[in-house]
Amino acid sequence: MASAAAASGWLRGKVKGVPSGDCLVIMALTKADVPPEKTITLSSLIAPRLARRGGIDEPFAWDSREYLRKLCIGKEVSFKVDYTVPSIGREFGSVFLGDKNVALLVVSEGWAKVREQGQQKGEVSPFLAELQRLEEQAKQEGLGRWSKVPGASEASIRNLPPSAIGDPSNLDAMGLLAKNKGTPMQGIVEQVRDGSTVRVYLLPDFQFVQVFVAGIQSPSMGRRAAAETLVEPEVTSDEQNGEASAEPCPPLTSAQRLAASTASASEVAPDPFGREAKHFTEIRVLNREVRIVLEGVDKYSNLVGSVYYPDGDSAKDLSLELVQNGLAKYLEWSANMMEEDAKRRLKNAELQAKKDRLKIWTNYVPPQTNSKAIHDQKFTGKVVEVVSGDCIIVADDAAPYGSPLAERRVNLSSIRCPKIGNPRRDEKPAPYAREAREFLRTRLIGCQVNVAMEYSRKVSLADGPVPAPASADSRVMDFGSVFLVSPSKGEGDDTSPQPAGSQTPGVNVAELVVARGFGTVIRHRDFEERSNYYDALLAAESRAIAGRKGIHSAKDPPVVHITDLLTASSKKAKDFLPFLQRSRRLPAVVEYVLSGHRFKLLIPKETCSIAFSFSGVRCPGRDEPFSDEAIALMRRKILQRDVEIEVETVDRTGTFLGSLWESRTNMAVTLLETGLAKLQTGFGADRMADAHLLAKAEQSAKQQKLKIWENFVEGQEATNGSDDGRQKEVLKVVVTEVLGGGKFYIQTVGDSKVAAIQQQLASLSLQEAPVVGAFNPKKGDIVLAQFSADKSWNRAMIVNTPRGAVESTKDLFEVFYIDYGNQEVVPYSSLRPLGAVSSSPGLAQLCSLAYIKVPSLEEDFGQEAAEYLSEYTLNSSRELRAMIEERDTSGGKVKGQGTGTVLIVTLVDVEAGSSVNAAMLEEGLARVERRKRWDNREKHSALDQLEEFQEKAKQARLRMWQYGHIESDDEESAPPVRKSAGRR
Repeated sequence: MASAAAASGWLRGKVKGVPSGDCLVIMALTKADVPPEKTITLSSLIAPRLARRGGIDEPFAWDSREYLRKLCIGKEVSFKVDYTVPSIGREFGSVFLGDKNVALLVVSEGWAKVREQGQQKGEVSPFLAELQRLEEQAKQEGLGRWSKVPGASEASIRNLPPSAIGDPSNLDAMGLLAKNKGTPMQGIVEQVRDGSTVRVYLLPDFQFVQVFVAGIQSPSMGRRAAAETLVEPEVTSDEQNGEASAEPCPPLTSAQRLAASTASASEVAPDPFGREAKHFTEIRVLNREVRIVLEGVDKYSNLVGSVYYPDGDSAKDLSLELVQNGLAKYLEWSANMMEEDAKRRLKNAELQAKKDRLKIWTNYVPPQTNSKAIHDQKFTGKVVEVVSGDCIIVADDAAPYGSPLAERRVNLSSIRCPKIGNPRRDEKPAPYAREAREFLRTRLIGCQVNVAMEYSRKVSLADGPVPAPASADSRVMDFGSVFLVSPSKGEGDDTSPQPAGSQTPGVNVAELVVARGFGTVIRHRDFEERSNYYDALLAAESRAIAGRKGIHSAKDPPVVHITDLLTASSKKAKDFLPFLQRSRRLPAVVEYVLSGHRFKLLIPKETCSIAFSFSGVRCPGRDEPFSDEAIALMRRKILQRDVEIEVETVDRTGTFLGSLWESRTNMAVTLLETGLAKLQTGFGADRMADAHLLAKAEQSAKQQKLKIWENFVEGQEATNGSDDGRQKEVLKVVVTEVLGGGKFYIQTVGDSKVAAIQQQLASLSLQEAPVVGAFNPKKGDIVLAQFSADKSWNRAMIVNTPRGAVESTKDLFEVFYIDYGNQEVVPYSSLRPLGAVSSSPGLAQLCSLAYIKVPSLEEDFGQEAAEYLSEYTLNSSRELRAMIEERDTSGGKVKGQGTGTVLIVTLVDVEAGSSVNAAMLEEGLARVERRKRWDNREKHSALDQLEEFQEKAKQARLRMWQYGHIESDDEESAPPVRKSAGRR
């Protein structure tokens, strides 16, 4: 169809401009950035002539142009070239709007006259007869230019003021701005100089002005040769239609020709995308009604304003459209004349265009940044700690309780609050730092929040941005937006109003902080990730500055002096005891959970911080089972909560002892009833508040065998060599590695830490080997290493490194797997940085069999003993329990395989109902230790039973007893390492 139409001479296009009442600019219907276009003058018509820049129109010229403009601008038409006039380079044709001939419509309304000259040359419209008939009809009816109303002709003439274009003295730019600042002015765009510069008739006075679009700059259209621009002869409508003008243009003078020839050499081509930007603006505003909002005047008296054009029922901002489509860049000096919201929209639009590399940003290379977007990480939880005004810790509802991922540190996106300081480094809080933290504490602690993680950023340990590549002394901080699900009454007054149907999941906490003047908004660089609610944060900051709130206040910041008794001497703590005892109950705030039963408290009334511990209640120590669970419980229950305390005394270390209540609940009772603490009646039950409740809570936990009481048997309070009546600990374990000399490594079955670490390791995707030189592990570093037996990745400690620098991926490193106890030599290519995997202490615990002595690997039957223990524990499905008889804290390293406490245990085979210790004696692979080490009666009883098994081996002359009695019984040092026996 299209080819047939072209063959017949008919074409289709869209009207881009209407220069006069008988002329149309039509562009092709193609997808090209700048489609071809034709200027078509309606055949055989003459419309009244418009004055160009200043001067006087012919009668009805403006009305004629307006009729054709409103009829055709922006609409699709069909057209055909009827004839051309080469002398003036113009094409004349017939144009149809739908099925209506545009020339016939114009003539029928009386807005043009029919030209009869040139008929002998064939330069006439094919519809000449109909045009003449309609002209006569319009004359008779007095339509348009044929009006018979007295004075109508004179009234239709525009008396244009002098044009300001080319002569700024013709316009009082500052006066016009003062009169119309911020007020929309109606106008019609007559010319588009480039994408961001338009020439407009301001209505109703028809002042012809040039307006630079505020806040942006499009690519230049270059500079044409002076011969084309120096003299701009007027073209009358008669000339357009092939007739000679009554006033021919004067020829160029010699001076003008010289200037033209000199300037032509300096012709400059348009910038890349300059034509595209101009065309983009033309198809939206050329010969269309627009609203101009003047923003300012530059130093050359040029008007700077925002241009809005109609788009259906709404209006669009030309500057924003250009920037969003990559056809203009943000211009700071003119944007400063605009309102903040408009500036932010332009900045954000330019940033997105750069990211999408649109048009002028096609070859844009973004600056290096140390931030990285976080996608699709949203969770809900309760706030357990407010670290500072811009950092909180949230307990993730979806994470397993007690796992390392259960609590997540969230830094509030795009804001910065005063630093809270560090008393240990003698750093005092910055002004308003305490107020910012307290503001969040009172609103967030224990409250449900929605968290949307947005980006992560590498920062140096000195809290400064890290240039790429990041230094080794850096850490990754995660940033996100936090929303308070159920804000208190009036809390929303500090935040931006949400539109109806908004999907915002609550009150933005960062916006609350900034609006109260407790933080500032970070001015990000172009490509830095930022809060998804950045505009709202900037608006909140503007409100805080206007209201002079917080850090924006002219007043001196509040000064609060807190006496920290944790760092003071115990004598000073004792001096405070009378002040803390004079009121039976004191209000306090839990600042830190030091252990399950020991805390750092702030006493606002006495302006001091103290170490406080429950009297008569003790939780497991740091290295003991359930210690972390006790700490986690107290963090969830009381950290940064308002509590009440009753101080009974102070111990010799300066720790105050007493009772603590949160919401009328004695928290010592909570610990005891969950099985995470034991009651020590030796403290003096008569002095303990709620002593009967404490005893009842502990008894309930014992009966339910909760946590530390899981192996409790009523009436059997076995001792472990001390006189405090404590129950012997029994752990359900799995043996992960056997060494020699009766030593082996275990993991505790059911330990939440084990599951969490395994989950993190399983989620890793480690492919490429590290680049030599970029990763330089040193002795003692914790890394990821690939275990040779099953190719799994595990946490490991570097035991020995190659001499000198790493030169090849084949360089060998000796590593110790801290979660299993294995040790082996691996190549550099099997190592990786620890990355996001937890760096918590190793899960493998070194143990030794109690009451017996097993030969070392170098001694006779040492290898057989190690192999027997391996077969018994590693290569079987036996359920094992380790009964802790003693803790040896004197041990050092065993060839790099860990440090710390060694558990002296009786390893029990649950199904067989016997111990591995006894089995080793019965097989002649161990002997009973001398009794001098065991001065407790119970231990002597255990030794008596074990000697019965040893006697059986002696009588049978098994293994180490094959030559009779062994005389030497010297205690040996820790045995050397044997090769890995595998993992379970």
